[in-house]
Amino acid sequence: MPGWFITGTDTGVGKTCFAVALVNALKATGARVAAMKPVASGCERTQAGLRNTDALQLLQAVGINQDYASINPYAFPEPIAPHLAARLQGNEIALEPIVSRAQYLYDHNEYLVVEGVGGWQVPLNETDTVADLAVKLQLPVILVVGMRLGCLNH
Repeated sequence: MPGWFITGTDTGVGKTCFAVALVNALKATGARVAAMKPVASGCERTQAGLRNTDALQLLQAVGINQDYASINPYAFPEPIAPHLAARLQGNEIALEPIVSRAQYLYDHNEYLVVEGVGGWQVPLNETDTVADLAVKLQLPVILVVGMRLGCLNH
């Protein structure tokens, strides 16, 4: 599927900024673009349910062709590693539903931009990491690196 998986060397390095810019650039060409931030922790409780600021930015960028649940199917309130946040909720993050949802979004659009959570090796469950999700999605990876001390080593 044409698209990209956006990951980073860490949390807070600019993944969302890059993903939103990529969505906007693709839309400027007239392309139909979908986006996902399939897993997010540290979400805010709202009247509409748990919401993540990164996912909301992606939702605003893609526009009316997507709803929040299709962008962020796994949302957790605790600002901790996703596999731990899921466990606290009595949940487990499964990759196959994410892959199925991504395929559905791609089938109805020309491009798919997927933003990972945290860094490349963040655990999603007992056996899978963000890297495993990117492999299952079969998307090329764009690595966002924070401009800070040690970034060349990352």
